[in-house]
Amino acid sequence: MSTTPEFGSLRTDDDQWDIVSGVGYTALLVAGSRALHAVGPQPLVRDDFAKLFIAASQDRYLADVLAKPGATEDETAFPRLYGVQTRFFDDFFAAAADAGIRQAVIVAAGLDSRAYRLEWPPGATVFEVDLPKVLEFKSRVLREHGAEPKARRVEVAADLRTDWSRALEAAGFDVETPSAWSVEGVLPYLTDEAQNTLFTRISGLSAPGSRIAVGALGTRLDRERRAALEADHPGVNMSGNVDFSALTYETKSEPAELLAAHGWTVEPVRNTLELQAGYGMTPPEVDVKIDNFMRSQYITATRAA
Repeated sequence: MSTTPEFGSLRTDDDQWDIVSGVGYTALLVAGSRALHAVGPQPLVRDDFAKLFIAASQDRYLADVLAKPGATEDETAFPRLYGVQTRFFDDFFAAAADAGIRQAVIVAAGLDSRAYRLEWPPGATVFEVDLPKVLEFKSRVLREHGAEPKARRVEVAADLRTDWSRALEAAGFDVETPSAWSVEGVLPYLTDEAQNTLFTRISGLSAPGSRIAVGALGTRLDRERRAALEADHPGVNMSGNVDFSALTYETKSEPAELLAAHGWTVEPVRNTLELQAGYGMTPPEVDVKIDNFMRSQYITATRAA
């Protein structure tokens, strides 16, 4: 595999990627943060599969980071914040399962390992939607290490910019049964139109009583503030040589408003600082500054009867 991802061009409507190029590489970066969080002080979650993906990717930058993890608040900022994000979605699926929902859909699954990490109830099915090369990489790595999912796991190879709902139904998804959806870290990589289309399709597939969790550390990026933060806190870096401005879009959509417009009952929106407080943490100054430019939003909603 390539050890240096290429990010030389802007997004196009039909661009493609694997796990070491384009948008796909961001999933590898986030896995790197989860791997670092797992070995850090008092982790909120432990994703022991994340380090396997880094090793299999043969990415020199991430391998070096994992070999010499930082210890300062600046160096541990992104692992800490992605630990908070991971815990939010873990708790969401646990609550949905406790409510009797047995059908989960992980949208743009990337290197998500929840089908293997979480304790799913009997009869649960986890559908993972993503591009074929991404799913193939993840399945191969986990299979080579003898990992077994803790629920029925169904891959749905599809592009979110196309009508992926047909592929999901063909894979056995039941539109008459309540479902739990996660839309994690996806929205910055979609245009306003694509975001609306995504929520339209999810809503059309969701039976009454369905639940959804939407969130990203960088739901709406402020690039000028990011540059200022990196100048003040040079130890904050989990992006390697990635130019996120070439991968994300400047959007105006508000996810909570889109969900409400599509018939969901939306709970109060929280940011990563509020999530940290809820987990008994006091956000350090660098986390506050990061949230100021990344404008995180974490949303849960229920499909009305």
